[in-house]
Amino acid sequence: MRIEDYALIGDCHSAALVGRNGSIDWLCWPRFDSAACFAALLGGPENGYWKIAPAGSGFSVSRRYLPDTLILETEFETAEGAVTLLDFMPVRSLQSDLVRMVVGKRGRVAMESEGVLRFDYGASVPWITLSEGGKTLRAVAGPDLALLCSPVPLENTERKTRARFEVGAGETFAFVLTYTSSHLEISQKIDPRKALEETEAFWKRWSARCSIGGEWGGPVRRSLITLKALTYAPTGGIVAAPTTSLPESIGGVRNWDYRYCWLRDATLTLLALMDAGYYDEIEF
Repeated sequence: MRIEDYALIGDCHSAALVGRNGSIDWLCWPRFDSAACFAALLGGPENGYWKIAPAGSGFSVSRRYLPDTLILETEFETAEGAVTLLDFMPVRSLQSDLVRMVVGKRGRVAMESEGVLRFDYGASVPWITLSEGGKTLRAVAGPDLALLCSPVPLENTERKTRARFEVGAGETFAFVLTYTSSHLEISQKIDPRKALEETEAFWKRWSARCSIGGEWGGPVRRSLITLKALTYAPTGGIVAAPTTSLPESIGGVRNWDYRYCWLRDATLTLLALMDAGYYDEIEF
């Protein structure tokens, strides 16, 4: 897909890019500058992705962020019904989580979850085990450990992880992918609904501090949320972008790694935040 077909989610430690087709094709864990575990954006499916979408290709898509948050809402419309996919990364605690909630809106829709989890930009194929009736997947490769908790049984065949399920109106299916170092264990499994409430409250509290209102207040807050999402919380460093190695023009040489704090870009970001009243963002 085109880069403009991706939307950003993050937890102020790292960020993921979600395509209009419901596929996460880029995620560096546990930090912005870590090696990617989903890297189809740069390579292909074999480099890692995670797609949740209606089965087949007969559906239309619309997207938006929940107001004043970094929670992405994707609406899938099919002949059989409508489904909402909520994607977000809860504010970081001791571990990093990625939550994908499938909510039935109308009718009954056949859904598919399909993923290829690869560490080190696709170079490392993890050792995968299934437990709890196939609803928990554990993937380990060297120093990396990921745990996928699914509401439906998973299948891991041909180096792909798949799940097929149907969602009716009013039903919710929540998938949670958690990362930690392989010498540790997952400290706790999060409650997806509680995590959604806490994540929404965090971003709304932050957005409410914006001093710019009027006709363009909404678009300004949306831009500021994106800038905040590019901030690495432990140090306050601001990455220029969450991606690397995407050329400015096809075949060109300007394919920098923007997952670092470039002083020019960081300065412009801080000026924008100050203009909106976020003076505490520049304090150390």
